[in-house]
Amino acid sequence: MIEAKGISIPVAPHVTLEFATDDNVNKLKVPFREAVGSLLFLAIVTRPDIAFAVNSVSRFLNNYNDNHWQAVKRILRYVIDTISLGIVYRKIENKIHLVGYSDADYASDVTTRRSTTGYIFILADGPITWTSQRQKMVTLSTTEAEYIAAATAAKEAIWLKRLLLDFGHDCTNASELHVDNQSAIRLARNPEFHKLTKHIDIKYHYIREKVESGELVISYIPSERQLADILTKALSKERFYKLCNYLKLRNE
Repeated sequence: MIEAKGISIPVAPHVTLEFATDDNVNKLKVPFREAVGSLLFLAIVTRPDIAFAVNSVSRFLNNYNDNHWQAVKRILRYVIDTISLGIVYRKIENKIHLVGYSDADYASDVTTRRSTTGYIFILADGPITWTSQRQKMVTLSTTEAEYIAAATAAKEAIWLKRLLLDFGHDCTNASELHVDNQSAIRLARNPEFHKLTKHIDIKYHYIREKVESGELVISYIPSERQLADILTKALSKERFYKLCNYLKLRNE
């Protein structure tokens, strides 16, 4: 693939991957698992822009055909085109302030109807941790999917704060988590256990405790400014480039 023609975005909008049902399942003589494993390393360490694309193809390690291999090759072509892309950080003199963004794409997996969680945390003006993953349960509404995504991000926020404290940084102020769903924010701020949430696993209500204790502040952000959007779905070229710019991904 080193001589392959580059491409501008890692996953084409409106293209859906499904489990293979034809006679060619797992019969391609290609390094599918090896390629996905290498891309996973890259997506976790330095490249949040390919996290969603890699998450999508990693679901088919035991059930792939040529459609899935073409999707992997597309990611590789994008990496070739952006080989010098990296995260730019800048030194900040004042108190460390951790800012996070969480988002969910409701029922986006056409096979299981599970939603996709995406979150990203910014420090020193650049992303330091992020994830794109399929939720472990089927949610019944967009609100529930967004609430579970926010709860997952909340656990990461608390862990990051404790890590920074271990490093000797003063980050005792509340971390901020941006969510673009008003109903999910109200659920996170409401300590009452009512009929709308009684079916949600108790572990996801962890976020309420952290909001009540003042360790975490949940705030609304318009969808067009939701940075975690890049981790939950395939985007248009214009939208994808805009979010990469917000995330301080630069060619240096």
